[in-house]
Amino acid sequence: MTGFTLGWEEWLALPELGLPAVKAKVDTGARTSALHAFAIEPFGPADKPMVRFGIHPNPDDPKLEIMCSAPLKDQREVTSSNGETEYRYVIETDIAIGGRSWPIEISLTDRSGMAYRMLLGRSALQDDVQVAPSASFQQPELSFDEYRAIPRSKWTKRVLRMAILTREPDNYSSKRLVTAAEARGHTMEVIDTSRCYMHIQGVGGEVHYDGRKLPHYDAIIPRIGASITNYGTAVVRQFEGMGTFCLTGSEGISVSRDKLHAHQVLARHRIGMPDTAFARSPKDSKNLINLVGDAPVILKLLESTQGKGVVLAETRKAADSVISAFRGLRADFLVQHFVKEASGEDIRCVVLGGKVVASMRRQGTPGDFRSNLHQGGTATAVKITRQERETALRAAKAMRLDFAGVDLLRSDNGPKVLEVNSSPGLEGIEKVTGQEIATRVIEHIEKKLGTRTVRAAARAR
Repeated sequence: MTGFTLGWEEWLALPELGLPAVKAKVDTGARTSALHAFAIEPFGPADKPMVRFGIHPNPDDPKLEIMCSAPLKDQREVTSSNGETEYRYVIETDIAIGGRSWPIEISLTDRSGMAYRMLLGRSALQDDVQVAPSASFQQPELSFDEYRAIPRSKWTKRVLRMAILTREPDNYSSKRLVTAAEARGHTMEVIDTSRCYMHIQGVGGEVHYDGRKLPHYDAIIPRIGASITNYGTAVVRQFEGMGTFCLTGSEGISVSRDKLHAHQVLARHRIGMPDTAFARSPKDSKNLINLVGDAPVILKLLESTQGKGVVLAETRKAADSVISAFRGLRADFLVQHFVKEASGEDIRCVVLGGKVVASMRRQGTPGDFRSNLHQGGTATAVKITRQERETALRAAKAMRLDFAGVDLLRSDNGPKVLEVNSSPGLEGIEKVTGQEIATRVIEHIEKKLGTRTVRAAARAR
């Protein structure tokens, strides 16, 4: 025989799907090729549909489970060898065999009992390919050990299906994350956290939304608002229990959002912060103020965000009045030493994956000690010191946050952590520093899940 010869069974690879070794049956009697997959699930926008599926490449090793995704080319009626007809999702991907590579169409179907995970039909064979029906493995053999020998970080990327948990789908941060994910070939859905509901059971669990069970997501980006912290973290815990990678864990969200708990954690890890005192509507405000020094002091509601519920009391009399007001509201609050030398400035450091990826200096409006951009403050890019960098990293680590905004004050005694934010806004810091934080977030998720972009994979080959 001349040309390129295949036996009735051959080893091949589907590199774009992240499958370096698949044992296939070559069947010229079948027109179409089929990949025996499970958990087949379409997703993505109507103009760019995708399909996600799982495969156990080794029939004898059910623990070897690979999740794949690819652009959806078609859905067709296919008749199997036993005469059964079904509609199947069809993808197009490259096949690599014997040093050659070319694109083929593959239908996806659940045939978990089959000895061969792939059927290579005649339409997938190029003109010069011949099949020797009585011969096996005419091309170099591969091994399922390929999956264990290659580090996950080196695998070709599969498209990720991700979701953002937020009640603000139209804000800058949400839109940027969606754009960044789609630019790298992934799909990103935006889910209103408050409309999720959970099915909690002994085995497994589910999250439902708008009357339907949500599919499996590769990753979740929680952006839980302060008003629904408790419910939002419960939803995140549910996804965690289902094995979904969550960029921000439920524990980190809960701890950082509770200002008292957060300061106790910082103190436990010996991380610099303004002296802080706490009480539940105390009658003796004098002693409370004495604990942090003397006026001026900062009084802060435990549930304050974006500078709201934060008051500067410049005298003891003013502090007594504010404390009295808080007591009347039956509100929990902190009293903190006022770092006067900060002059209404703070430093926002964005920490991602154990690195400070961007930082900016925020300055409050004239006469306002608060530097929050939501309160009219301004921001400029800033170069932080080594000590400030280490403090920000330690604070994020103490809170168990892989992605966080750490706010620092520059005091005479070194950097002081003011707050650790589990859902840092992206607009101000991206525009001021020119850093594409949203893109770096998506790249970080890819790294965590052991995937790369198709572009990177092509360069590596």
